[in-house]
Amino acid sequence: MFRRPLQFLNSLLSQGDLIEIRLGPRRAWMGCHPELVHRMLRDTRQEVDVSAATLGLTTRLISRLLLSDSLTPAAADEVRNCLAAIMRGLFVRMIVPVDALFRLPTPADRRYRRAVERVRELIDAAIAERRRGTPRDDPLGLLLLAAEAGDGGAPVTDREVHDQLVSLLLTGSESPSMCLASTFSLLAQHPEVERRLHAEVDTVLAGRLPGVDDLPRLVYTRSVLTETLRHSPPGWFFTRVTTRETELAGRRLPRGTTVLYSPYLLHHDPASFPEPERFLSERWLEGEAAVGPHGALIPFAAGIRMCIGDLFSMAEMTVALATVAGRWRLRHPAGRVAAPRPGATLGPRALTMICASRTDTPDGTAPHAAALTPGAAPTASGVEKTRRDGDNGVHHT
Repeated sequence: MFRRPLQFLNSLLSQGDLIEIRLGPRRAWMGCHPELVHRMLRDTRQEVDVSAATLGLTTRLISRLLLSDSLTPAAADEVRNCLAAIMRGLFVRMIVPVDALFRLPTPADRRYRRAVERVRELIDAAIAERRRGTPRDDPLGLLLLAAEAGDGGAPVTDREVHDQLVSLLLTGSESPSMCLASTFSLLAQHPEVERRLHAEVDTVLAGRLPGVDDLPRLVYTRSVLTETLRHSPPGWFFTRVTTRETELAGRRLPRGTTVLYSPYLLHHDPASFPEPERFLSERWLEGEAAVGPHGALIPFAAGIRMCIGDLFSMAEMTVALATVAGRWRLRHPAGRVAAPRPGATLGPRALTMICASRTDTPDGTAPHAAALTPGAAPTASGVEKTRRDGDNGVHHT
């Protein structure tokens, strides 16, 4: 290596793909195959915060949908950062609906109130900018038209405009982000489902980005998302209050009674969904019959209170999942699988995964073990034979 470096390097090509050499007293490894070199140059530890990435995606999308460009990218990022504190605070208030407890200036309550106030300021600033600028055909524009009440009806108040936007922004970002994060986690735990998803995406899209016309053809992709909504529904626990005296299952409930229901409970009832703990995307390929008796699948609620964004949310998540699955494979770091955490929504809130490209192995002969016999190594460095394992951990220094 010292006296004849180029000749020495040329001599390695016939010895194998990964060669152990001695540099004085130190041992080192020489990669002689392009695939190995590419693997050495990539950082196999570039772990991705999937929870943050999906929330950033859905926040940007719902912001553009509701407000066009009235919310700047920086403001959208700030809204995303406020959501975690708001959702934690909402969960506590939902489980313990005692107003007096939340008048105490605890650190958690202060974080919640600061986050709520900051989101209010950002939304109010977007509303004010829109009123000064050109009208736009988006939900904010429709709400502002309703506030003018040109048809003689009661005008929508500024507070109602604000509250509608905040409600849509929160639900339109948090819930789909939790569903996508749960989907990536579940796919990593179910490789056969992942393989079938990749096969459909590769067949339908052939390497391009999905478009509107592709949505009806991504049948299995949608089934994966539907099974995630059954298995780990972001909206897992809800409360309602009776507005008048009513009867439920033979029991009289007075006006103002709190009633509860849980999509998670219904989705995990074996009477409706056999083997409820298993992640079985195939059950949704049967069509409407798979929703279970009595319409047990209710990830978007039902009736007049059904989520207004159910169709948009499914389309958004289908496009996002197909886009990522067409290019990347996500894996859990060894020994770490983030369990879904119940809060105002259900899902993995700190999901870190390893993102690996799905790019095929380069053309040519695949890397193989060095096949040197003792004494066959070039004498300049003392090359020794070795075997190439399945996943070399090459770290940069």
